[in-house]
Amino acid sequence: MRAVVQRVLSASVEVEGRVVSAIGPGLLVLVGVHEADTDADADYICRKVLNMRLFPNEKTEKAWDQSVLQRKFEVLLVSQFTLYGILKGNKPDFHVAMPPAKAKPFYASLVEKFQKSYSADAVKDGIFGAMMKVSLVNDGPVTMQVDSSSLQNPAYNGDVGSVGGNEAQVPKETS
Repeated sequence: MRAVVQRVLSASVEVEGRVVSAIGPGLLVLVGVHEADTDADADYICRKVLNMRLFPNEKTEKAWDQSVLQRKFEVLLVSQFTLYGILKGNKPDFHVAMPPAKAKPFYASLVEKFQKSYSADAVKDGIFGAMMKVSLVNDGPVTMQVDSSSLQNPAYNGDVGSVGGNEAQVPKETS
């Protein structure tokens, strides 16, 4: 799974001329789902995004000190299969993206993970598969990419995927 995370002052998603989701300060997260992604990939992306220290601490004036959780800001998730596009000549090929029939429920479960790990009211999303107009006001700009392929290869980004003591935990599914 791949997430492109942007720190924003505001962001919104419009579908067919109507705003379907909007947030104030927080994170806009473009999410690409790979055909081989599992719940472990979703857990990893959820935990990393919610705990990324992309915001300054207003009390201490330390940059890169607080997460979206600590600031009580919002998150807007937007599905974007094109994050797994590969150029073949000049034409994009999306064969490694999860097929829509499988990706739609998988993405919905990712949104639910974010809502359970943080707050249902603070996590919004677009409409899966719709032609969306995404608007944002960048803050910085600050843009980070997180790829769950680091689960298979920790050297990929220098992260071993460990959870710190004060990080958000992704709840275990109960059957």
